Amino acid sequence: MGNQEKGIKEQRIRKITEFYYSKPEVQKAIYEFSRYREVTPRYFEGFGKRPDSLEYPNDVFELVKKGATSFHCSEEIWSDPLSLSTGLNEKQMNELRTGWDLVIDIDSKYFDYSRISAEVIINMLKFHGVKNIGVKFSGSKGLHIIIPWIAFPKEINEIKTSNMFPEWPRIIVKYIIKQTEKKLIEEITKLSKPNKYIRDFQASKEVMPDIILVSPRHLFRTPYSLHEKTALASVVINPEEIKDFQLKDADPMKVKIKNFMPDAKEGEASELLMQALDWYKEGDSEKKEKKDFNYKPIKLINLSEKNFPPCIQNILKGISDGKKRALFVLINLFRSIGMDRDELEKRIDDWNNKNEYPLKQGYIKSQVLWSYKKNTIMPPNCKEFYQGIGICSPNDFCKLIKNPVNYVIRRNLIDNKKSKDRVKK
Repeated sequence: MGNQEKGIKEQRIRKITEFYYSKPEVQKAIYEFSRYREVTPRYFEGFGKRPDSLEYPNDVFELVKKGATSFHCSEEIWSDPLSLSTGLNEKQMNELRTGWDLVIDIDSKYFDYSRISAEVIINMLKFHGVKNIGVKFSGSKGLHIIIPWIAFPKEINEIKTSNMFPEWPRIIVKYIIKQTEKKLIEEITKLSKPNKYIRDFQASKEVMPDIILVSPRHLFRTPYSLHEKTALASVVINPEEIKDFQLKDADPMKVKIKNFMPDAKEGEASELLMQALDWYKEGDSEKKEKKDFNYKPIKLINLSEKNFPPCIQNILKGISDGKKRALFVLINLFRSIGMDRDELEKRIDDWNNKNEYPLKQGYIKSQVLWSYKKNTIMPPNCKEFYQGIGICSPNDFCKLIKNPVNYVIRRNLIDNKKSKDRVKK
């Protein structure tokens, strides 16, 4: 897009922003939805500072007068959004987060596909007992579906649901994709002309929920915010009216305010969450593990902790962030090198006691039990996963291997060979 075309688009949206956002009902709609969320204005192409929030409805118009063209907010609900920062660890984030809404972002090259996807997903959600669902137009070619925080159980097996963001929302979205894929293809095929599309699952990739949205501190467009590329408003739609919705219904000069947040009942999404977690543990993850990580344990003798790679040694010293991911690594590493279960559990207990804030024993026991119900799998390969926890500090030997298991095996073999050589001498 050339500078002239960008300039024309910017002029078009700026002509209507002040008039549109000056409406008290628009300001109120954006403010009411954004309470206790991180909110960031967008200035046509660039976002404003983070963190930020709205204190009053007229903050919306004040920011527009400074050049804001749209408003974006978090899925996560915070006790104090202004206390957020990139330097916070997992515990600090959990202390600030009071909950999260599930927002399913349906985006496609074709709005008709987004419409079909939304209808299929809503029917699936209702089948799982979720009756109160919010829907809004994204402002371009997609739709957003919301299930509010109140609809989810606040704790499962002594694990606080508020602490499981983004892991559990990601699992729910994956479950929704899997459960609706076949029906979605059937409906898309009905809409398409014969032979226009291959009748396989490629077409579904055009319209499946965008899982990228389910990530920490990710922002999505607030209801009734404008869209910079289309100059249309992100209007709320009644679920039963999706089929009849037209882009002209999002004309900012004609919008009628509706509440995006549905009047959900407490716990009505419990079945959806539990089914998704069961599916993930017993189905999706198991298939992936069998395909990609099926591994036959090797029983190592005379194993010394100094033969562990630096990342594992850093974990074993105790960590403050990423403990659940670290536990996953330790269980699978120890099993992969043939460690007896009693020793495995003892080493993990010793490690957990060194953590600044130890994991609950119930959580550790459930993870160990779940692991032993399945085939042994190797821990994740090096670099990105361990960098994400902040424990990757490679040495020269790390350059020769791709997985912590390989590191331990090779170091152990080298040590055993040296010991044999010393005995011969």
